[in-house]
Amino acid sequence: MSRSSVLLKATDSLNSRLCGLSFESPVTHVYNPLEYAGAPHEQYVKKFGDSKKRVLMMGMNPGPWGMAQTGVPFGEVAMVRDWMGISAEVGKPANEHPKRPIAGFDCEKSEVSGRRLWGLFSETFPEAEAFFTDYYVVNYCPLVWMEESGKNRTPDKLPVAEMAPVSVACDDYVAEHIRELEPEFLIGVGAFAETGLKRIAHSISYDATFGRILHPSPASPAANRDWAGSASTQLREIGVWK
Repeated sequence: MSRSSVLLKATDSLNSRLCGLSFESPVTHVYNPLEYAGAPHEQYVKKFGDSKKRVLMMGMNPGPWGMAQTGVPFGEVAMVRDWMGISAEVGKPANEHPKRPIAGFDCEKSEVSGRRLWGLFSETFPEAEAFFTDYYVVNYCPLVWMEESGKNRTPDKLPVAEMAPVSVACDDYVAEHIRELEPEFLIGVGAFAETGLKRIAHSISYDATFGRILHPSPASPAANRDWAGSASTQLREIGVWK
């Protein structure tokens, strides 16, 4: 079985395990773009996830105008469509939040985190295939939690009991990526992701060089000062970039 087939099988398993989980107030809506945006996600995995990688990078969970729209980690529409060459029909979540509509590749809003992350890599690697020869990006969890106001609720803000079954499923999902892609470097995009990668790698006795880059979220004052410069410096310090 090809590496991409194994990763897609892991995706199906993750979706099955997350389906039907319930979350209490203040969460009112939950999206899983690996389901309704499964077509472009499958393109991403087949196109870029079918070979060993030197570096596996991991984010936390989708943003409302990025992966929630395209099914691709940090998937700002223009970067996914124009740089990665990925585009496909996207459906709708079962319970769509009126303030967080899903328009797929017709979404006119830009995900700042995705624009920053993929913007840096597309400047460094004008051809996406050159980047993905050595790198791959995955999100720890595919779920998007929203409150009645439309505010995003991140995994680290959920009650431990509610997050427990999510964490078990997501840990297994990421572990499969580590086993299949055999990376030398495991890089977290933000502290939550770095901690997760260390925990998961330890659980499967996988040896790698760990590191972290600043999360590109506009909610971070540090990211708003010069995210690309900070991330580039961190990648050099870790040894990923020369």
